[in-house]
Amino acid sequence: MASTNPRSYTATPARNVAFLGLGVMGFPMAGHLALAGHQITVYNRSAAKAQAWAAEFKGKSAATPREAAAGADIVFCCVGNDDDLRSVVLGPNGAFAGMGKDTVFVDHTTASADVARELHGKAREAGLHFVDAPVSGGQAGAQNGMLTVMCGGDAEPFARIEPVAQAFSRSIVLLGASGSGQLAKMVNQICIAGLVQGLSEAVAFGQRAGLDMEQVLAVISKGAAQSWQMENRGKTMVQGKFDFGFAVDWMRKDLGLVLDEAKRNGARLPVTALVDQFYADVQQAGGNRYDTSSLITRLK
Repeated sequence: MASTNPRSYTATPARNVAFLGLGVMGFPMAGHLALAGHQITVYNRSAAKAQAWAAEFKGKSAATPREAAAGADIVFCCVGNDDDLRSVVLGPNGAFAGMGKDTVFVDHTTASADVARELHGKAREAGLHFVDAPVSGGQAGAQNGMLTVMCGGDAEPFARIEPVAQAFSRSIVLLGASGSGQLAKMVNQICIAGLVQGLSEAVAFGQRAGLDMEQVLAVISKGAAQSWQMENRGKTMVQGKFDFGFAVDWMRKDLGLVLDEAKRNGARLPVTALVDQFYADVQQAGGNRYDTSSLITRLK
């Protein structure tokens, strides 16, 4: 697991943990749990990836979510979307079928608030607990164990999972009832969409004006315009590099969730809707796997 910021781990009692989904986020997150001393069994749709993880971190791999979850104190999950989540949770081979009574399922997928509430309800019917816990910080945050985790659910199961999840997080907060974590992640993505578009326009304007934009960004990042996006993506936008993990396809999925929720709750999101269409332009130009800072390519 590549990491530019190796971290120390707060001592917590070792737990039996399952982790479902070993993509660019899940693979390092599960790795941090293993390095923190927990006993990990992993499941991935591609069995070869699960076996590679188990070899690297001296854990176990399972053929189904149910097998991975059997005997686990906590089951963590990070997959693609609502349907992917249901596929690993429900059914005869799903995690719920293998979990013991009173154990906790923690979902780090960026999904809808509706599916979080649905699975929270099904968990309670089965004598289980479900916490929706989407993350922010991107691939680098996962690799460095420095994610921000936004949670929705019940206080007691959250208190159980919090010290364990600290292995891959710098902040983990319970924000309210089931679905609150997913709604908070939508707030996060609304902020990012506007920030990246503003930064794109600023860099493109400065370049048209003949400024040394790396120098300009170094100056203004010390003032009121400072943001994570400016600090971490400004220079690479100037250089035309767009291979930093969180892909345009994923952002459009997330913004689709945001806009669907806005239709339900009546929120007005004119800038977010516009930026979503700008990302569609990037997709149409072949930038599906570019990172989100590639919005600037529309302005060149």
